Order: sequence, then C-alpha cells, then structure tokens
Amino acid sequence: MALIKTIRGFTPKIGKECFLAETATIIGDVVIGDMCSIWYNAVIRGDVHYIRIGNKVNIQDGAVVHCTYKTAPTTIGNNVSVAHQAIIHGCTVHDNVLVGMKAVIMDNAVVGSNSIIAAGAVVLENTIIEPGSVYAGIPAKKVKNINQDLTKNLLERISNNYVKYSGWYRKE
Repeated sequence: MALIKTIRGFTPKIGKECFLAETATIIGDVVIGDMCSIWYNAVIRGDVHYIRIGNKVNIQDGAVVHCTYKTAPTTIGNNVSVAHQAIIHGCTVHDNVLVGMKAVIMDNAVVGSNSIIAAGAVVLENTIIEPGSVYAGIPAKKVKNINQDLTKNLLERISNNYVKYSGWYRKE
C-alpha cells in the first residue's frame, strides 16, 4: 500500500477508483480526484502548501509534485498526464495537458488547457503557457500550436490509457 502520511493536521484525501502504487508517497494537504493513478516512486508532498489534483490524472513513476511554503500551491486539472520523473512545483496545470518525461514546471507558472510540455523542458517561474500549444526547451518556449485532432488522439488517449492500466493493478 502507498505511504499516505498526515502532517500538520492534514491527511490526504483520495477519490474513487484510484490506483496508488505500493511505493507512491502522498503527504499532507492533498486532494486527489476520481480515476487517478499515482505510480511507483511518485511523490505528492503537500506539507508546506496545498495540492489539488482533478479527475483522470496520472502521476507516473518517479514524478514529484510539491509547492512552496505559503506562496505557491499546486493545482492540476482533469485529464492530465505527468510523465516519468517530471517535477510539478507550485504551479497551475489546467485540463488536458501532457507534461513530458523529466520536464520541470516551476512556481507560479500557468499551463493552459490542451497543451504539451515536451520531455526535458523547463518552464520557468511565472511563465504563462498558451492553451493549445507545445512548449519545449530550456527555458521552455512555444514551438507550435496543437490542433483538435492531436488533443483527441494524444492527450485524451494517454489519460484514458492510464485509467485502463490502473484498472489492471486494482484488480490484482
């Protein structure tokens, strides 16, 4: 079973039909929606501020979700995929977003809906990511717009696949 830890009087709240890997760690003022999956060695640490995660979100292996004391909470919308070893820190990620492997999103950044943060990208503090766009590089810059087909065929497909994958584990 995942490590779920109360700290400073806050106990994480987990929605329905979620998969929490045995080595996942969820601490403090964290609320996770329905049909989410928190994978192996992922850490969601709401010890210094709150973390809110919507429905059908997958936080993949080794990813870290944290915040900054009293100044930068973390909010993640619905249908978001946070890929392996990504870092989400004190920012807002809106609906239907893919955060690529080893990407970093820093304090007070806002990622618009239907967007992709490419693998390895670094979104600096206070950056506003336009909805419907792809950002890549260090620091992350806009590289193109996303069309509706890509939103349906990639962003929604990944989110739905992780609901399916987590179902395999919940049945074991």
